[in-house]
Amino acid sequence: MTRVILIRHCEAEGNVKRIFQGHTDAEVSENGLRQLDLLSLRLRNTKIDVLYSSPLKRAYITAQAVNRYHNLPILQEKDLMELDGGEWEGIPWAELPEKYPEMASVWWNTPHDFASEKGESMRQLYDRIWNAVIRLVKEHPGKTIAVTSHGCAIRNFLCRANGWPIERLNDIDWCDNTAVTIVDFDEELNADIQLVNDASHLTEEVSTFSKQDWWRPENKDKEHFE
Repeated sequence: MTRVILIRHCEAEGNVKRIFQGHTDAEVSENGLRQLDLLSLRLRNTKIDVLYSSPLKRAYITAQAVNRYHNLPILQEKDLMELDGGEWEGIPWAELPEKYPEMASVWWNTPHDFASEKGESMRQLYDRIWNAVIRLVKEHPGKTIAVTSHGCAIRNFLCRANGWPIERLNDIDWCDNTAVTIVDFDEELNADIQLVNDASHLTEEVSTFSKQDWWRPENKDKEHFE
């Protein structure tokens, strides 16, 4: 059995200001640093053999926090990066329905069909993140692999780990910053999900999601970009 611990990056400026930050290398917020203190304590006694990170700053700094009690090399893997939003990069979420009304509606209602003109499509991300993690599992059989990545990427990974087609992407909830997901793989690379989007190490004071409501399940049927 090979275990993968997927961790979403800590809060970055784009999360606070509600700006699309896919490949944008946003700075970590002060609150994000507090989240990392709690994350590092949560994982201090967790077995980790190998540590990988998306090269984006917010993910790499999260990997450094994971590593405080483990002293492992942090291996960067570009295929763990967030969706490349192309022309959406750096734009406030609230402005997207006005600037790109058709694709903004797709993002919310049928995200599997999202495709930016200058970036990548959701289907490309769905394949990219899965193939990246499977490659790591093949390279480190029987190990526990920690991976710091991004919200949309992890959402796509979980959709596929459930054995679902990308058309069911909206059935996967979003996760808070520094949330932890655990998936085990057998020798045939079958996924067995152990834990999903758990942020129980965060207090309400430092949780990003406690201050926002766009992500709440009851808002799934609304186009909620603010």
